[in-house]
Amino acid sequence: MERQKEQKQGPQMGIGLETLPSCVLISAIFPKLELETLCSLACVSRAMNSSVSQALSSLSSLNLSAFSANAQILSSIVGGCRGLNSLTLNCLRLDDSSLAIFLGAHIQELNLLCCSLMSYQVLASIGEACPNLRVLVLELVDQESPEAFKINLDRMLNGCLCLESLSIKIRWRGVGANPFQPFRFFLPKTLKSIKLQPVLEEDVIHFTSLNDAFRNYLPTANVSTPVSKSSFAFALQRLSLVLDVISDQLIVAIGICDNLVELDLEDRPIQEPLPNHDLTSVGLMSLASNFRLKGLSLGRSRQNCQVSFKGVDDMGMFVFSKYCTTLESVRLFGFSRVSDAGYASVLQSCQNLKKFEVRNAFLMSDLAFVDLTRFSCSLVEVKLLSCCLITCETVNQLTSSGVLDVLDLYGCRSIADSCLISIASLHSLTMLNLSGADISDYGLSVLGTGNPPITHLCLRNCKAVTDEGVLLLFLGGGTIGKTLSSLDLGHIPGISDKAVLTIAVAGTEITELCLSYCSSMTNSSLEALATRKQYRDDCKLLRRLDIFNCKGLSADSIRLLKRPFFPGLHWLGIGNTRLNSKGCPALSEIGYERPWLTICLDGCEMGCHDGWQFHRVP
Repeated sequence: MERQKEQKQGPQMGIGLETLPSCVLISAIFPKLELETLCSLACVSRAMNSSVSQALSSLSSLNLSAFSANAQILSSIVGGCRGLNSLTLNCLRLDDSSLAIFLGAHIQELNLLCCSLMSYQVLASIGEACPNLRVLVLELVDQESPEAFKINLDRMLNGCLCLESLSIKIRWRGVGANPFQPFRFFLPKTLKSIKLQPVLEEDVIHFTSLNDAFRNYLPTANVSTPVSKSSFAFALQRLSLVLDVISDQLIVAIGICDNLVELDLEDRPIQEPLPNHDLTSVGLMSLASNFRLKGLSLGRSRQNCQVSFKGVDDMGMFVFSKYCTTLESVRLFGFSRVSDAGYASVLQSCQNLKKFEVRNAFLMSDLAFVDLTRFSCSLVEVKLLSCCLITCETVNQLTSSGVLDVLDLYGCRSIADSCLISIASLHSLTMLNLSGADISDYGLSVLGTGNPPITHLCLRNCKAVTDEGVLLLFLGGGTIGKTLSSLDLGHIPGISDKAVLTIAVAGTEITELCLSYCSSMTNSSLEALATRKQYRDDCKLLRRLDIFNCKGLSADSIRLLKRPFFPGLHWLGIGNTRLNSKGCPALSEIGYERPWLTICLDGCEMGCHDGWQFHRVP
């Protein structure tokens, strides 16, 4: 009965719109509608289809990254967008045969994300079809040899002579294998921004050297002819690399690109680097003296083994901060020997600093932020991730300026309710991450009566939070109840149906909700979310929902994933629940019925930004 009602309302809406002049539809109404709604209206009648086609044809930019469209849907959308010059796609369901749908000379900016089914041939295809391309972002899976990658990359660069920005991320599917494979590469002199992941340190040194390997990329030129330093290095302004190791030698080699304003280097060693082949304070000083950077990110990941930059100490950080006074954004992680004094020198010397992120700083405490208000930097974004010595004293110092927009305290376990009083006084805070903090229902009650217009809130692993805290958060009369659009309550045992019902009724702006590992949830929670429009017609549609490992949901609740429930849902995480116990046929049926929906069974974070290379699409 409900489905019949939905089917009846759709045509009636279209018939009502058909009475309006097409110029009004195209200029005033269609721009306010979401793409999914436009595609539904196109099916109402030929006249409506024509109006929708005209509206799409006038678009110059299209971002479809929120969902993974198949080739059929993509063709129906992009086929009529002949004025398109910028396109962003989630390619989880697209393969090489889909490229002809959207590639063409009109494309100047192309972002292809999560290309799990595409081969390196996509590079050559882009080079052949997009001669006017200026910006390219690609996320691929390592399925072929480095030589195949190089051949196709060369073919792409041969065709895209106007390229100014290139970002290529290659994800590794192998388990226990080394993703860093050698290849020699030459890039065009037009490039102002480069992002490569992964790449070997020795290949970057080879690329940047002034000898036989460093030259212009000219398709018709003899590549054995060396060129001058100024031909390439002076053009490059942004460089981002994920390497096997960051060393002093690498920093010296990058020094040739002395026009850099943004530098982002991360390494993922598979073993402890040798002392003479690592980043030390000497390399950090060289970095400071060679560049006038506005943005710097230096990090050592512990993804492959437990390592850090043991060659960098406070003295190196002192000298670095003395010369890098132009920095507006700093991101540092993996500096195990840098203490409060080193971090404080950065905060005090960089007077234009707006963004500050530190991760795994085991020696950094509240002392690094003492008397922060005496210095002229006004931080708007602060991320202190897994900094175990940070307490509420630091939060009080940071909030005293009143201009914070982002505050991420992930894994700072000493953060407690008392600092939420100062956080609640902020008028500009939009993102707050308290994952793993010692926050209770009282803290949420303070936040629920406060001023911050928070849109994204993460409370994951806040074990003291219960249903009552969620109730106080949304019904406290503060600003957050009217602005919160993304909420993470994962791994909280005290969350049950009562909290979810509160969110369904009072969380009118919620579009993303994570409830993973909330075992006390039952079918009642899922039904409340599936039918939330019946409680509040003004509430927004839920776009992403994560219920991974919610053991309280029964297999029968899979009916709630079918139409007309959850209209507008784009991503759903249901792995390790009884909902997928009936097997792929039931999920495939839902996927066929709802082609806009991505169903994740693998426990990815919402949207599958990490782990998509292993994704199984039902």
